[in-house]
Amino acid sequence: MRFFFIGWMIQKSIRLRKVFPLSRRFSLKAFYYQRERLVIKSKIIMFSGYFACFSWVLVLMSLLFFGVNPCGAQENPLSLEIAISEAIGNNMLIQEAIEKQRAAMENEKSAAADLFPKLSAGYSYAQFKETPIVIFGGVDLPISDKDRFAWDVSIAQPLFTGFALTTRRKIAELGIRMSDIEKDQAVMDVTRDVKVGYFNILLAKRYLGVSDEAVKQLSAHVADAQQFYDQELIPQNDLLRSQVALAHARQNRVSAESILNVAVAAFNTILKRDIAQDTTIMEIAPSPPFHYDIAELFDLAMKYRPELKQLETAQAQAGLGIKMAQSNYYPKVYLTGRYEQIGDNLRATNNDFGNSYNTIIGAQAQWQFFEWGKTRADVNKATYEMKALEAKIDGIRDSIRLEVKNAYEKLMVAGENIKTAETALAQAKENFRITNLQYQQQVTTSTDVLDAQSFLTQAEMNYYSALYGYMISKATLVRAIGSNDACQSATR
Repeated sequence: MRFFFIGWMIQKSIRLRKVFPLSRRFSLKAFYYQRERLVIKSKIIMFSGYFACFSWVLVLMSLLFFGVNPCGAQENPLSLEIAISEAIGNNMLIQEAIEKQRAAMENEKSAAADLFPKLSAGYSYAQFKETPIVIFGGVDLPISDKDRFAWDVSIAQPLFTGFALTTRRKIAELGIRMSDIEKDQAVMDVTRDVKVGYFNILLAKRYLGVSDEAVKQLSAHVADAQQFYDQELIPQNDLLRSQVALAHARQNRVSAESILNVAVAAFNTILKRDIAQDTTIMEIAPSPPFHYDIAELFDLAMKYRPELKQLETAQAQAGLGIKMAQSNYYPKVYLTGRYEQIGDNLRATNNDFGNSYNTIIGAQAQWQFFEWGKTRADVNKATYEMKALEAKIDGIRDSIRLEVKNAYEKLMVAGENIKTAETALAQAKENFRITNLQYQQQVTTSTDVLDAQSFLTQAEMNYYSALYGYMISKATLVRAIGSNDACQSATR
């Protein structure tokens, strides 16, 4: 193919020599040379395009397989739900409750196993110094070999133990319920802590925004005051007063930033993250204030509060503990069975003095009817413990009612403060706007502007404190009730 192409080119050149004169042949040569250059250049561009595409493919593959974070992008902001899930998964108290739950389940299995037959096996070897004999009619008769091997397999089934075994299993079942309640309590505590930490970050961010706005407003005011001072329209002390106010606002801004950093660090601690990690969270739209029925909240707390459930479960265990102690008043009856072999070899299969194997089935009863008052003391101890739990439950009920009342009052105060602070904020914004315009027209003093700006900053602080304070109070009320859904049902 290559030789054919070369021959075709030679023939083409000869034809061109015949058809075109010498002057035109040089122009054709230049034309072909230029065309070859364009072809080569296009191939280079095409190859560069292929190489660029291949490079981008490699970059994308590295991003997919190696998780490279392009442009140093930060992590996505956390939502409240994801933060709660992360905290629950990392919290040590919840992990401890889970392990206790597993231990309680194994304890129940152990108590249930006592109700079933127990198998055992034994093996023994004895060597007598003298051959055992019995004297009969003045004659020594051997009754066993000097070497004695024996093994047995036994089975024992409890028939009656004074209800001790069934009571022990019921106590173990209540232990599982107790561990479940402890886990639920730990989850509620973590959920409340995450919510409070989350809302504290949002509040600190609002404080920082208010501080930035104050610095911006006072910087503009200082610029106006400087201009008026240069025009000899205000005295120097007015300018100095504005500059001092700006410096104070900048200090407040630094403090607000520090408060935000501490809030983020506290939130990282709840999530079990690095305390210095720059965690960002998503904004939450404020919910409108609700009105709750305090009587219904008390009833719901008595029903759902995990601490109360835990004490009630402990009270049930104490009642079973009394029954457990009373079981020693009754005899204990067991059904037993045993298979045994006795002989003069390792397998105990040869016995010249009797049968080498035997099977025994029987019943065994045991009754300890006198122990110097030990059983009565155990019963009294369990009875007093149950009475102590009853008194503790009454005290816990009062504490829960007080906690619900406190959370309810704080929530109602925060809800009312939102409305008041919202109105005051609108008034403070309008007051600052009018006062600033009056100062620019030189119909008011710098003191009035600084006061108006201070009122505006305080009004913004009060509004956000009431807004996020309501969210924090609601999270506290939900924890005081013991159920989020139940708390929502108490609205009116």
